[in-house]
Amino acid sequence: MLLAYFSRAGENYYYGGRRTLDVGNTQVVAEMISGLIDCDVYRIEAADPYSDDYDDTVARNVAEQDADARPATAAPLPAVEQYDTVLLGSPIWNVRAPMIMSTFVEDLDLSGKTVLPFVTYAVSRLGNAPRDYARLLPTATVGDGLAVQGEEAAGAAGDVEQWLRAAGLLRD
Repeated sequence: MLLAYFSRAGENYYYGGRRTLDVGNTQVVAEMISGLIDCDVYRIEAADPYSDDYDDTVARNVAEQDADARPATAAPLPAVEQYDTVLLGSPIWNVRAPMIMSTFVEDLDLSGKTVLPFVTYAVSRLGNAPRDYARLLPTATVGDGLAVQGEEAAGAAGDVEQWLRAAGLLRD
């Protein structure tokens, strides 16, 4: 299994206000998952990092979505031939996964693989992520996703375990 995720620390939405995170919410959930199952972990990072400022990141994200952009990744992509299952994590920004997630999945051959999305969100739960991944990955199987409210990420262990069990990845 491969767990690949994008996460952004810095100023984040927090119950209608803002707070600064040293570790992004999606990274918190990714670390929970990787602590429970045997998987390789790959952190997706932007070649042009997103700002620590919330409003700047929102503006950039809207522009990238409007342009259907494919932001470049900073590091070489992982080899995926040996994996049957890819757990794909990201925040949900403006009802979608950040556009760098489209870059990531389009640049890999995930044919025949099971892709399980997990997201952190403020209001949109899974948003359009499952539909977008199914469209971008027509030869992969996109399974049920996990949505964790960003403000509650640190306390999501029970939901993470339940999701992994339902996917057949965690045994009692």
